[in-house]
Amino acid sequence: MSISASKYTLGGMLNGMETDRGSGTRIVIVGGVAGGMSSAARARRLDESAEIIVLERGAYVSFANCGLPYHVGGEIDDADSLLVQTPERLAAALNLDVRTGHDVIGLDADRREVVVRTTAGEERIGYDALVLSPGAVAARPAIEGLDSARVRTLRTVEDAIWLRDGVDAGARNAVVLGAGFIGLEAAEALALQGLHTTIVEFADRVLPPLDGEHAWPVEHELTRLGIDVRTGIAAREIIASPDTDTVVLADGTRLSADLIVLATGVRPDTAPFEAAGIETERGAIVVDQHGRTSLEGVWAVGDATVSVDPVTGVRRPVALAGPANRAGRLVADDILRPGRARSIPPPLSTAIVRVGALTVAMTGANRAALDAAGIDHHTVHLHPNQHAGYFPGASQIKLSLHVRAEDGMILGAQAVGVDGVDKRIDVIATAIRARMTAADLIDLDLSYSPPYGQAKDPVNLAGMVATNVLDETLRLWYAHDLDEVLASALILDVRSPEEFATGHLPNAVNIPHTELRGQLDEVRRAADGRPVRVLCASGVRSAIAHRVLAQAGFDSASLSGGTLTLRATLGATADNVLVTETTPVPV
Repeated sequence: MSISASKYTLGGMLNGMETDRGSGTRIVIVGGVAGGMSSAARARRLDESAEIIVLERGAYVSFANCGLPYHVGGEIDDADSLLVQTPERLAAALNLDVRTGHDVIGLDADRREVVVRTTAGEERIGYDALVLSPGAVAARPAIEGLDSARVRTLRTVEDAIWLRDGVDAGARNAVVLGAGFIGLEAAEALALQGLHTTIVEFADRVLPPLDGEHAWPVEHELTRLGIDVRTGIAAREIIASPDTDTVVLADGTRLSADLIVLATGVRPDTAPFEAAGIETERGAIVVDQHGRTSLEGVWAVGDATVSVDPVTGVRRPVALAGPANRAGRLVADDILRPGRARSIPPPLSTAIVRVGALTVAMTGANRAALDAAGIDHHTVHLHPNQHAGYFPGASQIKLSLHVRAEDGMILGAQAVGVDGVDKRIDVIATAIRARMTAADLIDLDLSYSPPYGQAKDPVNLAGMVATNVLDETLRLWYAHDLDEVLASALILDVRSPEEFATGHLPNAVNIPHTELRGQLDEVRRAADGRPVRVLCASGVRSAIAHRVLAQAGFDSASLSGGTLTLRATLGATADNVLVTETTPVPV
């Protein structure tokens, strides 16, 4: 959809003029927290004479919603620490008229008024410019008994306090419905407080946006924390009783629950604005590049708006605080400096979460999104150390990078590790925004000292491997193609005999990569005309072996990420697939 800019003028001013809007503008903002409050604060800095009214349904207008799980888990002990600003402080510092307990239930665009419900009744508030930042509400799946008093979301300060009070009152069992970001944070928080915690997720893995090979180590870490993980199944019913609730799963399993956290996703909270005629897509408000809606004088930001994925072009809401905060600022610019405001960039959905000892992060598109969009791409898997291996505390980062097959444009990345994950994903997110290619990653001049990185940083290495694939120096095969490879190719395992014995693919031939050059004739006989598919632990030695084989005329390919990625892809079935024996298969 293309929204005409000419519809969004106030006081007769045409968009595009290099003049700031006149003084005395009344700006009404619906919803606080990230998008609404950043818009209000920026508007005040731009125009001291504007009248700025913020209408917030709840009791708190500016709070750290991303910190809520950490209050439940006891890491943030005082709930007041979650309050970023209060109406009183905002009035004193920014002269904002912040009104909590004001629920906007209607919009009259012709009269430029919003209809507000308060404890004193309904009132109408006029505006010159209206900013909608209503956010999202929890999606409510069709589960019988979901209205039980023991069911709670984790989206507000009140939610966090209620759950923490339940913990302090002696709750012993918790069930978390949904294994997205909030679900995992809630589950970890409850487990930290000593509750027996179960996660129930309908998708086949935790954190569904993660590619499968990254989701498995996360599930393993949840299990290490003592959390019972149930994936690929839905909750069917919640049975309430005076003492405790029972969550009944689709397979008949019954889980006792003193606390139930509903974390099955969100939907845009836009009903009154849809009713007023604002254009929406599947409930999310359609906006142009400056946040303008289809109604004159009305802008929208945050979780309730449609965003265009900059990689795939898919239109969808993005429920993340960072993009909402930045968009709020730019909307204020467009209201008060209409000729000079920058466009709102489409969010990359860069996200990060802590799960026990692990950090999990992602940016850009995942493999499923790229496949659905029909984008031809390559994926490379690496397992580099976060800093120099000889420096104490070195640990691996499980890193994957997606690049466009056509030109090496970076499309997305995901990483899991104990340390250094955030730095690498943030660098790659910056590279995607700058429309860099894999080759550009090689040339990034990143800081290096043994406690912090390597001379070849994992980001540089990802660029090197991806560029090798693009220029056909390296050819890869993937763990998700295992069945086809087992049926049609010779598997050559170039690890040491000791590593081979810990678990290898059926009928694999074991020749350490250092001995391969002297045994090419044996490999040729064993292959008997079949392709050779090589693997090692992480993909480094098999890449070396592939170059030897390819230059000797073999149809060769190296397993992306090696057996580390293979095991993660196979997940719980790995030990059923891999063979453990002490005698290598003879050539």
